[in-house]
Amino acid sequence: MRRRSETQGLPYGPWMKPILKRLATASLVGLVLLRPLHARADEDGDGDHDRARDLYERGEIRGLANILGVVHADAPGDIVAVDFIRLGNRWVYRFQVVAPDGRRRIVDVDAGAGVLMRGRGGD
Repeated sequence: MRRRSETQGLPYGPWMKPILKRLATASLVGLVLLRPLHARADEDGDGDHDRARDLYERGEIRGLANILGVVHADAPGDIVAVDFIRLGNRWVYRFQVVAPDGRRRIVDVDAGAGVLMRGRGGD
């Protein structure tokens, strides 16, 4: 009686088991080695929050709660994302706002002065 793999033209023999073991081991080692890179990416995501908190505590920027009024006055709608970035020598809160009509708008606010820098229309 023939094995199914032989009928399909696939060679199979006792040497296949060690190859599969090596392949499985290499895959597990690869996953273990990639895990620290994933953890480092998670740390970078929290870096903005920590940086903003430190700058706020030193009085270099205004708090996000104080800035929200400026954004809502200029761009009514739902804030769907907030980024904290450095533009030149200024720290900037960058908001993505979806207006009631569905358009997306980017609004930049100077985090130190608490004033609108620019807004640009979107989708």
